[in-house]
Amino acid sequence: MAVVNPTDTERSPSVATVDIAGTAWPVYKLEALFAGVVVCLMLALITGSIQLAVLGASTVAALRWLLGMTRR
Repeated sequence: MAVVNPTDTERSPSVATVDIAGTAWPVYKLEALFAGVVVCLMLALITGSIQLAVLGASTVAALRWLLGMTRR
């Protein structure tokens, strides 16, 4: 059984964070969520297909999230 002690973790000082409800969120995660919402709304309005909009938005958000993670 693994034991986790959250007080021993160190944060990377190079990652910009935003404090939301007492939790530090990296900015790239918020950018990914915002980009996903924007793409979802745009594709839903342009194509009229919610399925396509959600698929496209999730792709954009996942790519932005991964790009932000690798650039740390």
